[in-house]
Amino acid sequence: MTQQLIGKMRAAVERYNMIEKGDCVAVGVSGGKDSLFLLYGLSKLSEYYPETFKVKALTVDPCFNNEQTDYSKIQDFCNELGIELIIKRSELSKIIFEDRNEKSPCSLCARMRRGILHNMAKENGCNRIALGHHYDDAVETFFMNILNGGTISCFSPKSYLSIKDLWLIRPMIFIEEKEIVQISRKLSLPISKSKCPVDGKTERQSTKELISDLSKKYPDLKAKVMGAMQRGEISGW
Repeated sequence: MTQQLIGKMRAAVERYNMIEKGDCVAVGVSGGKDSLFLLYGLSKLSEYYPETFKVKALTVDPCFNNEQTDYSKIQDFCNELGIELIIKRSELSKIIFEDRNEKSPCSLCARMRRGILHNMAKENGCNRIALGHHYDDAVETFFMNILNGGTISCFSPKSYLSIKDLWLIRPMIFIEEKEIVQISRKLSLPISKSKCPVDGKTERQSTKELISDLSKKYPDLKAKVMGAMQRGEISGW
């Protein structure tokens, strides 16, 4: 199963030309299953991929409850892979939940975290940032944009940030979440449970539940949405 999923990752990388020779790819590691398997998969892919590239792990610690997160198990995991782990402690939690007391904190938190991650990538010689969005994330984002914003759009498999001169890539877009759950157990990935106060209570979770309900009547719903985005070339798909 491991090689099969890394094969799907390679298929996405090749289809959208995500990685070129000499790239240094920063993997945004949150401690969740998605980012940890992305790190593992890219590490293994770098061992034999025709276009040689390096991988680094970047972590932004939100410091929930004003406490630094313990990433020691993730550090051990990176040591096993031979990958450098760079951790940036931040005041994200304090700013969002105390100073601003945000009622809908996810969007602001994501923007601020991305900004820190982009700066970290540049500071550490990386020209690409790999994010752990997968197949289900793409379908959910498509629905969220229709229902909440009235737009037919999604995040792009690959996008360029001209201000920072960075490429954002999403190598796991062909991998379903259930597959990541299975492989994370098989590999015993050192998953760090999020301490975010709104974890599991987000708009994305509500959309996930909606899609699950619709899929009972339309079993191939997610595949149809993915196919429609590709045929319509929505957001670079």
